[in-house]
Amino acid sequence: MQQDSIGSSGEGIGDAKVIETTGRGRDEWFGILDEAGAASWTHPEIAAWLAADQGVDRWWSQHLTVAYEQARGIRSPGQRQDGSFEASVSRTVDLDAVDALHALANLVAAELGVEPLARNTSARHPTARFHLDGGEFVLAGSSPRGDGRSSISLTWGRMPDGSRIADVKAALREWLGRVG
Repeated sequence: MQQDSIGSSGEGIGDAKVIETTGRGRDEWFGILDEAGAASWTHPEIAAWLAADQGVDRWWSQHLTVAYEQARGIRSPGQRQDGSFEASVSRTVDLDAVDALHALANLVAAELGVEPLARNTSARHPTARFHLDGGEFVLAGSSPRGDGRSSISLTWGRMPDGSRIADVKAALREWLGRVG
């Protein structure tokens, strides 16, 4: 499989957007966090401090916390708070959310050779969850866009290390490309 680069949390959102929504850029936030001693705090402590003490919206406090942890070498790209690794991809398709989820879940089942443990098509954002050997999982999801199209996503989680992230993302992208 083709190797993809693994980006950090901050690469998907420009610093101008961070400044617009939080009042400061990442580097300024990172300096404030360093000064406060956040490099020795847990993820929940950093996010809570940003939200409660600095007035940062909770979503943005999570984003800044992950970006800070990655910038300071506390967390690798793709690494979750529990130490496991996760890869996620998404794209928009010309299907409604339920049809998109069915198409995606059927494709994933064929690729993995396993049926989903759970498939929830009655939720606003339908999902199907596939459990794999070793505790890993694949989560297929679909979200309506309001224009008859849907955003579909795949997440492969609980990988023990980051060595497969690029290959997994490439496979997941290929699977998404075959839906819709």
